[in-house]
Amino acid sequence: MSAVVPDFDNLDNTHHSDAGSPPSQQIQVINDRKEFTSKLSSALDDRWNLSDQGFDYNVVAVFGSQSTGKSTLLNRLFNAQFDVMDETERRQTTKGIWVCKARASNTLVMDVEGTDGRERGEDQDFERKSALFSMSVAEVLIVNMWEQSVGLYNGANMGLLKTVFEVNLQLFQTQGSPKTCIFFVLRDFTNRTPLQKLADTLINDLKKIWDSLSKPPGKESAQITDFFDFEYAGVPHKIYATEQFDAAVEDLRERFYDKKSSRYIFKTGYHKRIPIDGFPHFAEAIWEQIVKNRDLDLPTQQELLAQFRCDEIAKVIYNKFGVDVKPLRSRLDAGNVVDNLGASMQQLTVSALASFDKDASRYNAAVYKSKRSAFADQMHTVLSVLFVQQLRNLHKRGIILFNESLQTRIKAGEADFANKLKLSFNEAESYFNNGAQAASIILAEWTYDEQLSLFVQELGEECVKQRTEAMERLTKKLDKSIKTRLVNPITDLFCKPTKLLWVDVLRTTKDVMTSISDTLTKSLSGFDVESSVILQEVKQIKIRIWDLMMEIVQAEIAEKALLEKLRERFEAKFRYDDKGIPRFWSPTDDIDGTFKIAHEQADELLTIFSEIRVPFSEIDTDIAQHNGIKETPIMMLSVAQQENARLIFNREAHSQFMEAKRSTVATTAKIPPWFIILTVALGWNELMAVLWNPMLTMMLLGCVAIAFGIWKTNMAGPLFHVARAATGEVTRQVSTGLHDRGFSMTNLMNHPTITTAKRTFNSAVNLSRSQSEEGGESYELSRRKTATGSKSPSGVDSTPDSPKPHQD
Repeated sequence: MSAVVPDFDNLDNTHHSDAGSPPSQQIQVINDRKEFTSKLSSALDDRWNLSDQGFDYNVVAVFGSQSTGKSTLLNRLFNAQFDVMDETERRQTTKGIWVCKARASNTLVMDVEGTDGRERGEDQDFERKSALFSMSVAEVLIVNMWEQSVGLYNGANMGLLKTVFEVNLQLFQTQGSPKTCIFFVLRDFTNRTPLQKLADTLINDLKKIWDSLSKPPGKESAQITDFFDFEYAGVPHKIYATEQFDAAVEDLRERFYDKKSSRYIFKTGYHKRIPIDGFPHFAEAIWEQIVKNRDLDLPTQQELLAQFRCDEIAKVIYNKFGVDVKPLRSRLDAGNVVDNLGASMQQLTVSALASFDKDASRYNAAVYKSKRSAFADQMHTVLSVLFVQQLRNLHKRGIILFNESLQTRIKAGEADFANKLKLSFNEAESYFNNGAQAASIILAEWTYDEQLSLFVQELGEECVKQRTEAMERLTKKLDKSIKTRLVNPITDLFCKPTKLLWVDVLRTTKDVMTSISDTLTKSLSGFDVESSVILQEVKQIKIRIWDLMMEIVQAEIAEKALLEKLRERFEAKFRYDDKGIPRFWSPTDDIDGTFKIAHEQADELLTIFSEIRVPFSEIDTDIAQHNGIKETPIMMLSVAQQENARLIFNREAHSQFMEAKRSTVATTAKIPPWFIILTVALGWNELMAVLWNPMLTMMLLGCVAIAFGIWKTNMAGPLFHVARAATGEVTRQVSTGLHDRGFSMTNLMNHPTITTAKRTFNSAVNLSRSQSEEGGESYELSRRKTATGSKSPSGVDSTPDSPKPHQD
């Protein structure tokens, strides 16, 4: 046996359960009251972990007389957990249909209630339905029967097989349907009659049954082997030939488990091609169809014939009806609107019912009327899908027509937009109404009120969308115009600022507001909106214009741009003359006076930039209310920002002033050549003494190398920190030592010698300052503020050599 076949030992002792309490791994799919369970899906997922296996699974069922060992055989073959009969009693054990998962295999095993049981007596309805169900959903149907029943009609369940074959052929065997394997397992097989002889007897009996069946049109010449394959196996007696029984079961198990074996029973052609997660629904639908089909309820021969023939006739006509409907379905599925769809569907329905009446009206009247009504409903169900699809296509096409119609109307311009929108809306609504009416048929009570309501609702949303988009297009167009008409003029005004800068800026902004507001008001009047909405939109666009103006201004007076403008104003006067020629300073030039004029002009420009100084009436009312402007001037630069700009600018201006001063000194102050010659002559002996002394030369080179190393490794800073710390520590130690000896820094600083030295130093400083003031080399750098003026904290004006920040 192949290694892939599992070895199950002691099955009878470990996997049997009491008849009253089924094991947790098995589930009753159909109970004895013909009710299908709702727990099969959860069992596939939670109990057996099969829900994600796709097509990788098989289904096998067992069928046969009661108490023939069906459950025992399944437990042996698949290590299932089905209840088995208590051998001390002869009674029914399996009721309904049970399912369990085979061990070590994705196989669902179905244990079907036995036939010919005394519990049901002559009621064979469930037997027929369960047998038909097993044959319809299982790939392999094991027919469990005694060897001595071969050749018997009832003992071999031939009568039941005949009914099942016939109904299965009518209900489920269509062209291309997978085959089903019927596996006859002969119990208590003695081999006195060879298995092949028994198989020949069974197949001959089955062929006779098949030939006697009433076959549907087109299948009159079909053979039983076109729909079924047959396999045979013999299993010896379980009690009297235990070893042979076990060996036969092992051989059977290999056929169900070993996929590499040539005798593997689950062939690809048997699979129903239903994914495992859809199997519960598929099985339930099969059972529902079987239960509802009246052919299995054994009615009178007349009713049975009427039902069979009416179903047969309806099926043929319905197939033709499906072929005729297919072109319409294809066009609708492609998203097309089919003209005169209702008339076409009406004609197909009337033609199909006329054909049904012609052939079916000769049978039982009650059955005929019932089947006719069901057949009409069946066609109406199919056609209702086409009707709904037509409404969907009308819906989509109506929206497209609305947009196309509107776009055509607004190509010439968006004036009178509301009227154009209304005309396009009415056209689209009429299109949907007319198309829906043309798609209805007389015999079906179909309505489209809900679809019409949804269409009108979406059409309204589309109107709002189109109106919003049109207004956005208008706004974007105006915004672009605003930017074009505002940015360059204001930027030009700030490039050459004058005392009337803010008047010019506000005049430019006001002109743009007036022009844009008039354009917007005229355009919105055609959108059928209230005057309050127009006023609000005009107010909003004014606010956007003002915000854009303020954004441009803020960019122009930002710190970097502001300092650049101050520098340009200062340099235009200080570094260039009135003709724009760069200055070359000489000792006779009035550098101080020129610096003062240039500095005052730059400071005047800063004052202009710092606030919008215009009459309050020049500010638009909506702008004033929105921005909370109650008076003018409007502060643009805070005091801190002005002081910071002055401080930075003064530093740059003073730097240029000192550079100008030094340039005049550089032209007059030069080291005379005779001084250089004298220095070399007087220091020649010392230089030669160092160079001729190896020790001093090495020390000099060492100092140079150390200095170069410190400079290359950036260690100067850390060395200074270390030196400072060491000096501080030495100072602290000296102070502590002096204090311990009765000295203090205060007494030391008050020593007469120190006091005299300080007095002498202060006198020298004052004399130097007095001489500097008399020589005219210093000038006043501090300036007063615009309103109150400011001085340095010392009360004296600052000089370019010592600039100090202004204070209020």
